[in-house]
Amino acid sequence: MPATALASSTFALSGSRPRAGLRHVRGREALRASPATGPSRSAPTSEADPSRRSALLSGAVVAGSAWIGRPGIVAAADCEFQSSPSGLEFCDLKEGSGPEPTKGAKIKAHYTGRLDSNGKVFDSSYDRGSPLAFQVGVGQVIKGWDMGILGTDGIPPMKPGGQRKLRIPSELAYGSRSVGGGLIPANSVLVFDVEYLGLA
Repeated sequence: MPATALASSTFALSGSRPRAGLRHVRGREALRASPATGPSRSAPTSEADPSRRSALLSGAVVAGSAWIGRPGIVAAADCEFQSSPSGLEFCDLKEGSGPEPTKGAKIKAHYTGRLDSNGKVFDSSYDRGSPLAFQVGVGQVIKGWDMGILGTDGIPPMKPGGQRKLRIPSELAYGSRSVGGGLIPANSVLVFDVEYLGLA
């Protein structure tokens, strides 16, 4: 996710390091897979400057749930997480309908990512007004995203229109790596609000 969502770290796909001084997490990049969780692969991007693909920073860091108050989005205040053997936790806020995604398919999803430790938002596709498009299940995003959307370990796959919260342990996110100049500290547990929109 050039500025987005999730399997190894976004800027880690190109092997670049985020530039010093950046204060915002670039939507698609925050979700990209990191070397610790998957192969280093670049996702297609419309940005001309390759260095920008690896910068994980872009939207302002704010606290609270970006979903609450958004039109069509279900409030997550009473969400009760269910655990899977991998440590990935999920809570469905709204069940979608239609075909489930398949590995390798190019899909699109809106999301908001925050630190589980303090609730601070580090990235949101809603703020950019554009969902993240990526190939699911092939390491273009952090592993917890691939698993949470495709389904695994007793977690059902998402369907178009579905809204799900994912609590992703560090080993399924960025592991011991600090991302975005410390915006996402090492060993962080991440919480994502994901709205699966369907095929891209």
